[in-house]
Amino acid sequence: MTDTYSETQASVLIGTAEKMIDLWERLSPEKQATLLKRFGTQENALAALIATQLVAPL
Repeated sequence: MTDTYSETQASVLIGTAEKMIDLWERLSPEKQATLLKRFGTQENALAALIATQLVAPL
């Protein structure tokens, strides 16, 4: 099965990925290291950060 996305959906996905990268880059190296140690991968750490922001926005 091949997933296809509309132009709007693709734009939203790309925008979200860009925001996640920006969020990660704004973290201090110490915070990045702490999150990587706790969650194992950058993807898992970002998912935890995003979930936290959805529950309690900064």
